[in-house]
Amino acid sequence: MLISILRIGKVSLEVLERIKENLKDAFPDTECSVIPQEAPLPRESLDKHRMQHRSDMILSLVHELAEKMRNVHRVLGVVDVDIFVPGMNFVFGQAECPGKTAVISLWRLRPEFYGAPENMNILVERGTKEAVHELGHTMGLEHCSNPFCVMYFSNSIFETDRKKSLFCWKCYVKVQKFLFALGERLGKGCLQG
Repeated sequence: MLISILRIGKVSLEVLERIKENLKDAFPDTECSVIPQEAPLPRESLDKHRMQHRSDMILSLVHELAEKMRNVHRVLGVVDVDIFVPGMNFVFGQAECPGKTAVISLWRLRPEFYGAPENMNILVERGTKEAVHELGHTMGLEHCSNPFCVMYFSNSIFETDRKKSLFCWKCYVKVQKFLFALGERLGKGCLQG
């Protein structure tokens, strides 16, 4: 499986490169790359009253761009702005479940958002957890009741910090089944083509 990471707006390449490397722990048999080009943040996603961006509109942009990419199985969009979905104060990310695309925001993952000093390691750790979580959704995984599983729903940064960046056994089995089925489909496509 090939995962591509897409910068949307101004996002630190160093953070993305480190998240890319960490994704190999959760998805060991995958290739991961950072797309060199930066996509513009859609202007219409900004809610001027809330001063936040609608994640569903950003996810739509990622989906449009992913449709043009060949041989890419998942596209993870990353923004560094505050995002929300209608009916919620904020979200750390959103994904098609199941689907090909997901988006995460680094904005509320930064320690300085909570009054703590900047810390690149904490930001990367939190970004990795949210990336794995949203990519898990693209594989059809729902939220998990295990508070230490990466698929646990984080309603606050404390829940993000508590959970691990890996799947619990139950979710891991589902991911492996998904990856096996994907490999079978890709293998059959190669034999026919």
